[in-house]
Amino acid sequence: MSTAKNKVHFGQKVAFGLGMLANQMFPAALGIFMVVLVQNLGFPTWMWGILFFLPRVFDSITDPIMGFISDNTRSVWGRRRQYVFIGAIVMGISFSMMWQLYEVDSLSYNFTYFLLWSLVFYLGLTVFSVPYVAMGYEMSDDFHERTDIMAVAQWIGQWAWVIAPWFWVIMYDPDWFENAAVATRTIAIWVAVICAILAMIPAFFVDSKSTKDDDSLAPLTLKTVGGSLKEIVENFKEAFKIDDFKRLCYATFLIFNAFNTVAGFSFFIVVYYLFAGDAAAAGIWPTLLGSIGALVTTFLVIPIVARMSKKLGKKKAFLVSQGISILGYIMLWFLFVPGKPYLFLFALPFFSFGIGSLFTLMMSMTSDVIDVDELNTGKRREGVFGAIYWWMVKFGFAIAGLLTGAIMTLVGFVPDAENTEASVTGIRLFYSGLPIAGTLGAMWIMRKYELTEQKSHVISAELAKRRMRKAIRPTSSFYALNKLKSLIAINSEANYPTDVESELSDDDLAARFHQTLNAGVHGLCFSPYLEGQNIGDQLTGTQIDGRMEVIQPYTKWVRSFSCTDGNELIPVSARSKGIKSIAGAWISNDRDRNELEIAGLLKQAKSGMVDIAVVGNEVLLREDLSVTELIEYIRRVKAELPNLKVGYVDAYYQFVENPELIDEVDVILANCYPFWEGCHIDKSTAYLDGMYSAVLEVSQGKQVIVSETGWPNQGKENQDAVPSKENAMRYFINVNNWSSQKDVETFYFSSFDESWKARQEGEVGARWGIWDKNENLKY
Repeated sequence: MSTAKNKVHFGQKVAFGLGMLANQMFPAALGIFMVVLVQNLGFPTWMWGILFFLPRVFDSITDPIMGFISDNTRSVWGRRRQYVFIGAIVMGISFSMMWQLYEVDSLSYNFTYFLLWSLVFYLGLTVFSVPYVAMGYEMSDDFHERTDIMAVAQWIGQWAWVIAPWFWVIMYDPDWFENAAVATRTIAIWVAVICAILAMIPAFFVDSKSTKDDDSLAPLTLKTVGGSLKEIVENFKEAFKIDDFKRLCYATFLIFNAFNTVAGFSFFIVVYYLFAGDAAAAGIWPTLLGSIGALVTTFLVIPIVARMSKKLGKKKAFLVSQGISILGYIMLWFLFVPGKPYLFLFALPFFSFGIGSLFTLMMSMTSDVIDVDELNTGKRREGVFGAIYWWMVKFGFAIAGLLTGAIMTLVGFVPDAENTEASVTGIRLFYSGLPIAGTLGAMWIMRKYELTEQKSHVISAELAKRRMRKAIRPTSSFYALNKLKSLIAINSEANYPTDVESELSDDDLAARFHQTLNAGVHGLCFSPYLEGQNIGDQLTGTQIDGRMEVIQPYTKWVRSFSCTDGNELIPVSARSKGIKSIAGAWISNDRDRNELEIAGLLKQAKSGMVDIAVVGNEVLLREDLSVTELIEYIRRVKAELPNLKVGYVDAYYQFVENPELIDEVDVILANCYPFWEGCHIDKSTAYLDGMYSAVLEVSQGKQVIVSETGWPNQGKENQDAVPSKENAMRYFINVNNWSSQKDVETFYFSSFDESWKARQEGEVGARWGIWDKNENLKY
């Protein structure tokens, strides 16, 4: 399944990985330096816990907002690079400033100073890390290549955990610095500068495409970003509808939270248990515990896990790796032996499989889940899913900070003081026991993870097919500009006889609109999908009835587009409210799906719920089938429904260019959109009349229905066609005047706005409704 397109150049992987080194070095150094707050600056453990907790809670709140911003950024640099660059600078400056603490200042001053700079640092971390992680998710769509990308990144990133523990040696060596507080002030500047440079590398060297003209992205204004909080809640809900994503988040929370809760105990166990509280005698052993563990992860765990993933699958590789880590935690209990510190080194290869495998696999699996989300919703949301996943990680980190202080208080352990054997034993019990419990819980959750390699390949293939269709074919009623002029000569003069006066005030226009709507229209195209739903989602009778009740006073007919996934309930609902219906079977190049659609249409038609049966909507426009293949479906349905009118819907000119269609149908249903042909609103009624006339000329006397026409109120201009509230109202009034005068049965598109259409046609695609997505009348 791997192709050259899916493969990522090794240099790109390294560039991404250098960003991971910065992403991990900052928190690694932070964890080391935090000891100084207690050991040298006199911070009580409860204060230490707050400094762990509050900035990370702030971080977890800003992450989803940054995910929304990153996913919807229109820029020649793409969606991510500029934020990675800016975040790198903010992190560098704030990290160096955060540690400029002096013993001569009061405890309250140092606490406040550190907390404020921490908030700035974590804001910079959010601006950097959310787009950065999303970069990695979108580098490849290949199942195994994703694991390789994350393996390289984690391999490079692990060097942070190899290097950072040596800061302890430097900080407490009097030959280097007077004391640890002085050391921290200096080392922090070096870490900040070097890591800021590393963090900038992905911004310059990881490929990205311009999104400047991507209309499918939400506009970023103060209003939309502020309003994104509601969408973020919806994103959380949508993301957590995917069971496998929930499992990834919960499992990561348990493992990472448990590990980080006790990670700070390593220094204290080595010093107070192995060396009876003598930090000088402990020497470099606290450093070796962290550094050698990271080296084992770098050179042993990550390569083995990457290979296991390809042989066993990601789920089994995860379960095996975490099982090995449990063995390591058990060994550490027995191999922490006073006087024999070297013994714990034998446990490190086993112990390191826990965290070492976690993010290599989980980040790769998150990429796979993002494909599932795109399949379900049509949205590509690396930033959102990355933010949600890392929100769980960071929230766990924040909880870990509180728990660390709470556990020390619980067992009566006081750093830099005499401690009882019971308090040290308590620290040791939590050090082994809590990660074992968290890991077992995570393994229990992940046992039901279902996204296998085979399923991932099927999903990737379907997404690739969709993207190709989108790239080479029109989507919904998107016609060639000025197509009508190639068919017939039309009178394009403004002020068609039925048009309202162009100089009407907004209030007068709104009044005329309401007068027209209240008088009733012939038909409406029915929009069943609620906010957050997409094609393929199962619709309920309740939601269809609810929307049918909204439009019932205003229309005689409704038109539906499908007879599966609950759409088959639309004619039933309409009939119950005295509304007639045109029911359509959605026909495409998916033969199996076509059979389900036709079966659904026949069932409803034979039960008396359908007034006109339609076989296919814009099949020829999308180039899904040939005319011959389409006609075969039409003939099948006509044979089954001899007493019912059977038709086909397509762009008006398809009937002109394919006259054999007219021989087969009982009624011609033509979609006529002056907007999509770039027509000015002043000429739109004349243009619509020309479209209708072109079909009427070839109709062989059969009835011609305008099955779709409409005008959007918002979105990108299409040549002379401008979406606006005023133009949408004018077109609605003019169309209904025209159809009434000409006695043309016309279906207005559409009843309700549907947000999913923005992913096909940009924002303009989601703004055709008379009512908005929340069923409020727009005008």
